Amino acid sequence: MKVLIAMSGGVDSSVAAALLVEQGHDVVGVTMRLWGGESDTGCCSVSDVDDARRVAQQIGIDHLVFNFTDEFHRNVVEPYVNDHAVGVTPNPCIECNRHLKFDRLHERALVLGFDAVATGHHARVVERDGVFRLARGHDAAKDQSYVVHMLDQRQLSRTMFPVGEMNKADVRAHAERLGLRTAGKPDSQDVCFITTTKDDDGRSGRSAFLSRRIPLHVAEIVDVAGERIGEVEAVEMVTLGQRRGVGGGGGTKRFVVDVDVPGRRVVVGPEAMLLTETELVGQMSWSSFVVFGTVRVQCSAHGEANLATVEPDDGGVVVRWREPQRRISPGQSAVFYDEAGEVVLGGGVVISPRVRPGLEGHTVIDFT
Repeated sequence: MKVLIAMSGGVDSSVAAALLVEQGHDVVGVTMRLWGGESDTGCCSVSDVDDARRVAQQIGIDHLVFNFTDEFHRNVVEPYVNDHAVGVTPNPCIECNRHLKFDRLHERALVLGFDAVATGHHARVVERDGVFRLARGHDAAKDQSYVVHMLDQRQLSRTMFPVGEMNKADVRAHAERLGLRTAGKPDSQDVCFITTTKDDDGRSGRSAFLSRRIPLHVAEIVDVAGERIGEVEAVEMVTLGQRRGVGGGGGTKRFVVDVDVPGRRVVVGPEAMLLTETELVGQMSWSSFVVFGTVRVQCSAHGEANLATVEPDDGGVVVRWREPQRRISPGQSAVFYDEAGEVVLGGGVVISPRVRPGLEGHTVIDFT
């Protein structure tokens, strides 16, 4: 089989490529050039591209670089900035998987005559009676099915996850046996287009990135009774459930329970106020067919998948928790698994009462 393997410069994709070669596939490695700006973290740095190229040389396969910077900016960076501007907490890594790794890359692979695309994600594709399913990776601590939940039948039928049956320790051991330069390389935990380098104003990270693209506004912090407690420098960067920097000193535990960007106000209260019995989820995608009824729902990459009932609601779904759960920040993904918690059924994006899904997956204010 002719396989195009996405190589990020990390140990997982390096071993995935090596395994495919060992299995006798005709393998070509590719690194996607996604971010055209400054980067010192994530999978877009010059050193990561170089690591991928050198691993390809070590295992004897060709290595390509695809420039998808325009698509990345349009589908990942712009929505990331726009969501912050309206008080939504985006998940750029999921959107990168959705639009680049498992859409644009699949399209390019098909044009070039490849039979399948492979990545180093810790997940599995299982097939039964002609239906393809996405399942959790063998290593529960490294499982990445949450971040690739959007794959449909067409994509699943042409996707391979070679390290999905392995523990992370076995992945590193295999890399060491082969003498791969990435064997001891730490996992990337950062957003690739957010640099840690300070700008001229002394800002770094998300603050520096957003301040160059949208105005950041000071907002007052009030408690649930409306009493002013303090202020935050940028309301656009405050997240539901946040504790740090919102007036929780003196032994008082306060959490953000509401973020009103246009009103320049952040409401804080006790953690109990974050509990909810329902969540509204939009921008749905399903692995094979629409599933309503009892499922398990996971709302963060390594969070617990809790029992809930999924019901249709005006183009989206309502998640009714079996037991009250902490509210999810709007913009984060809710991923649905079967009752056993192993097989992905589908997923979508949590919607705030203050916003509604807009055209092309963007988020727009709706105060009606």
